[in-house]
Amino acid sequence: MANLLVDMRDQQFNLYEMLDIEGLSKYPKYAEYSKDLYDAVINEAEKLAVNVIEPTNEIGDKEECQFVDGKVTVPKAFHEAYKKYVEGGWITISDDPEVGGQGFPAIIGISSGELFSAANFAFNMYPGLCHGAAKLIEIYGTEEQKRTYMDKMYAGQWGGTMCLTEPGAGTDVGAIRTIAKPIGDGKFKISGTKIFISAGDHDLTENIVHPVLARIEGAPVGTKGISIFLVPKYRVKDDGSVGDFNDVNTGNIEHKMGIKGNSTCTLNFGDKDDCVGELLGEEGKGMRVMFNMMNEARLGVGVQGLAHSSAAYLHAVNYASERLQGADLANFRNPEAPKVPIINHPDVRRMLLWMKAHVEGLRALIYWIAYCVDISEGTEDEAEKEKYHGFVELLTPICKSWGSDMGFRVCETAVQVYGGYGYTSEYPVDQYMRDCKIASIYEGTNGIQALDLVARKLGQNKGANFINFITEITKTIEGNKGNGALKDAFAELDSAKNTLAEMGGFFAQCGKEGKFLVPVGNAMPFLELMSNVTLGWLLLWQASIANEKLEAIKKDKGITDDDWAGLVELYKDNKDASYYQGKVAAAKYFSAYVLPHVEANAKAIKKEDMSIMEISESAFAQI
Repeated sequence: MANLLVDMRDQQFNLYEMLDIEGLSKYPKYAEYSKDLYDAVINEAEKLAVNVIEPTNEIGDKEECQFVDGKVTVPKAFHEAYKKYVEGGWITISDDPEVGGQGFPAIIGISSGELFSAANFAFNMYPGLCHGAAKLIEIYGTEEQKRTYMDKMYAGQWGGTMCLTEPGAGTDVGAIRTIAKPIGDGKFKISGTKIFISAGDHDLTENIVHPVLARIEGAPVGTKGISIFLVPKYRVKDDGSVGDFNDVNTGNIEHKMGIKGNSTCTLNFGDKDDCVGELLGEEGKGMRVMFNMMNEARLGVGVQGLAHSSAAYLHAVNYASERLQGADLANFRNPEAPKVPIINHPDVRRMLLWMKAHVEGLRALIYWIAYCVDISEGTEDEAEKEKYHGFVELLTPICKSWGSDMGFRVCETAVQVYGGYGYTSEYPVDQYMRDCKIASIYEGTNGIQALDLVARKLGQNKGANFINFITEITKTIEGNKGNGALKDAFAELDSAKNTLAEMGGFFAQCGKEGKFLVPVGNAMPFLELMSNVTLGWLLLWQASIANEKLEAIKKDKGITDDDWAGLVELYKDNKDASYYQGKVAAAKYFSAYVLPHVEANAKAIKKEDMSIMEISESAFAQI
């Protein structure tokens, strides 16, 4: 089967030409890994994604999960795919061998994860949530908890979830009502209801372990009184096997716009006052524990946006290359002119180039963050560790929010490229768009991500993380002052970078003056501003590499820039030249058409207009 999921050439560019991940071998943690091993892993991931997982995507969308007699079943095709996924050791591809993992760098896990997510994100959520829950046990669990739960979860024998959201609480986690009553020996009776629990119940595994946020009786109100508990669907016997039902009842499954192959459940704990859980970590530290999973999940949501947009874009390019409609511009007045593929038409090319720039920008962002994770976990230099961990902290809200927002926009634009056919279920882009929409909502809405960026991340580490980030962009700009082909694009980036730095200072001054509503009310416009600067930087960083290699190819072939016929033949016959030209074009387009929005956003924010707070509730609409 053809791979219309991930542009593998672009993936290779990110890994080896931009980030040079072979250089990670200088750190002892990654010393035994090489390009051959990395490529072998990615090749196997591509085979599994294309040949096994992708065929289940449309099936899952049409069959959906079923809820009968209190039990949930997933689409039948998922079972064989899950078996092969587990057999391949993909759940723990980047985990320490000491816990049964393969120890590969995080960026290899992200690379393979992009393929699996693009193939069928609803399916990939089952092992993804299992991994996140097991990681909490690895970090905070006792040795007994690790042996009882973690080992089987990492092996894919048992599943896992994240049980946070409750009716009436939503984002206000401090308002949760689930209660934990101590019964001795570190055990608690759990009672309460959780909603919108992804992979909350299913028949892929023999047991499911739920990390549940709850308040111990008598604990203070708010988030400081919240603890976290491990609550298995079935209790575990002394020999480690599955025992009696643990009074974890599925109330229903949601019928959703997308990701229909993943069971989104209401879970009722302790309907018969017989649900037993055990404390994970310390009492009152539940939010701290859960945020380890939340941060992993937020990067995973960024991958979701990237994966859906990648697949939607590649399908749109393929369709536009085959769909014949209208004559080309040179013959548009001639009724006898032959029809041409719609990729020849300017507006279609505009949409495709916008999509290409954003897909490749998001891939660069998410891969770079994974690379930062690898350096922060591999280095023994404390300053280097702090610097690269700081980048991860600062940009996680952007990975999640801009990955999901732009991922959806790319999917939406893919539907537009298909025209009326895109609005039907005959082609896959409508499912990509529906599946992607949830990404801006769960794991903390994108508005929450913007508030996190403005209220916490900009000032984190006394502002050093933000300053270091600005410095990285400046280094790229300074290193390309003599790059004639990209001179104007880098000048636009330099201006946008200066605006971003200035806005950081502007918000700090607002805080000193007590104008806290200015940054809070403009959190989303600022996130958009910073996201565009970030993608512009990464795209131009890539373009500087690509342009140098393109010029070398042209020189080797004896082709000059004024040799139009020679260039046309070069881009037709030489795949590397064509690829590099595309990288340069995407970056130039982004700098010309997207980066100017940075200044517009900054101008709007500086007006300090508070219309959003001044308007009365009744003025929105007379309902």
